[in-house]
Amino acid sequence: MLRPTCHKEKAFARGFWVTLIVPPLLLSACSEHRSPVPQPSRSDSLSWGILIPATAPIGRSWEIPRNPLAMHAAGDSAKMQSVLHGFALFTNTQQFAPALSGNSLSCNNCHPNGGQREKAMPLVGIDKVFPEYNKRAGRVFTLEDRIIGCLLRSMNATGSRTLGSKMRHENDLNGSSLNAETREVQDLASYITWLSARPEVGKQLPWRGHNSLPPSSLIPVEKLNPKLGKALYDEWCSYCHGKDGQGVDFFGKRPGPLWGPNSWNDGAGAARTYTLAGMIRNWMPYINPGLLTDEQAQHIAAYITSQPRPRFPFKAKDYLKEKIPVDAVYYKQLYSRNPLTHK
Repeated sequence: MLRPTCHKEKAFARGFWVTLIVPPLLLSACSEHRSPVPQPSRSDSLSWGILIPATAPIGRSWEIPRNPLAMHAAGDSAKMQSVLHGFALFTNTQQFAPALSGNSLSCNNCHPNGGQREKAMPLVGIDKVFPEYNKRAGRVFTLEDRIIGCLLRSMNATGSRTLGSKMRHENDLNGSSLNAETREVQDLASYITWLSARPEVGKQLPWRGHNSLPPSSLIPVEKLNPKLGKALYDEWCSYCHGKDGQGVDFFGKRPGPLWGPNSWNDGAGAARTYTLAGMIRNWMPYINPGLLTDEQAQHIAAYITSQPRPRFPFKAKDYLKEKIPVDAVYYKQLYSRNPLTHK
């Protein structure tokens, strides 16, 4: 989603080194105004030895710690070929899977550094938590099911313009172009599983669950202020994401679009306001995560989720067994119109 990004403040124009010095001062001055972001212990070798730390400098934005291209020759086994293809799909989804992508995002936008950055939804070990219950689908998901959901929603596969592509809801995949047997799904699963091929990685992942806000800090949706969110966005986010939300070019790289036709669709997890706020709060600004308060992150998320984005055509089949979350602002089953667009 938000990659590659950088910390922004008013001193930005005076040189990028300023942004590396000033943030600690701002953190100490503002710390009493926000709830602390949970920090893993530095003695925890799993967190700090496997993943790029959340506070790593901007120069490590494109680093892939465990990289199949660097560790194996292209002529390796069929299994390794699947891993290599999965890695290519992960880092450039639109190029290598145009039939399964309806926007300009890649998996690496939401899971940077090849899925190996702390607090940015890292995927190391994630295969070991499946099968896992999915509230939106109301059933137990395999890793392949979860990948399908990401492709359908975050990659907007339902908006693919490839002739003959046929997409269906995760609970109704018969006849779909995207299912557990699809090569791209199998290869993405191979790459994610390969990432976890370390004996010390078990089901208890210390880096998982660092992208949500505490329930006590949540502001009722009707009290969120997208106008304030826009002002905060312009101040803190626009240097990297652009005022139009489409991303600013950095040496040929740019963050993925946050709204509009090339962004994730309105059935994606990041289309939920509190979910997005948790990502912003714990992950942004890019080299100084945690600088924003819980409240600021929610208003920024409200601004972003008040914007237009592609429609997921099967939302009526979501949450049939579970209650629709209150921050699912694009769901007409819950709101006749997005409650954030008329504030």
